[in-house]
Amino acid sequence: MIRVYLLDDHEVVRRGLADLLTASGDIEVVGESGLAQEAARRIPALRPDVAILDARLPDGNGIDVCRDIRALDSSIKGLILTSYEDDEALFAAIMAGAAGYVLKQIRGTDLVDAVRRVAAGQSLLDPAITTRVLERIRSGVEQPRELKSLTEQERRILEYVAEGLTNREIAGKMFLAEKTVKNYVSSMLAKLGLERRTQAAVLATRLLGKAN
Repeated sequence: MIRVYLLDDHEVVRRGLADLLTASGDIEVVGESGLAQEAARRIPALRPDVAILDARLPDGNGIDVCRDIRALDSSIKGLILTSYEDDEALFAAIMAGAAGYVLKQIRGTDLVDAVRRVAAGQSLLDPAITTRVLERIRSGVEQPRELKSLTEQERRILEYVAEGLTNREIAGKMFLAEKTVKNYVSSMLAKLGLERRTQAAVLATRLLGKAN
């Protein structure tokens, strides 16, 4: 069974999604909520395979929830569900480590298929868009002075943070000690004048939006 968590501020939408997914026979809804903060607390504890996250919520957004839960448990796949086509939100979803970004106008059968594919480790994001986002980070196109002050290693760290990777995962990819990665992240944030890694992702998203 594929374990799914639902985050949407409309109860009728959550009920509809739950009925649709449960009827598939191989998907189980293990929890739901209508607020971002509640979801951010409950999802890591429930450890669903896939979290379907509404992009816009009264107390936040599903993209930030995706970033926060993946920082704690990268095995949880985030599927952003939204009513709006928004390039900046799409970029933010990529940088938060989301596995998919779909519109609420999607057909029911297509959504069930999307959940199955994401649970199986596939990405529903256009590879060309993902590549373009990460290339902008690498190349420094239209980056401000603060971002240009990063070393090559710090820029790679920022790229991985943008992908939603944890310090441990970054350490594995870069063949570094987790403590070393933590020091690089601290240095990067200091140079950017930020306190948290989520702020670095938000900053990069804003810059990418302007570059687009």
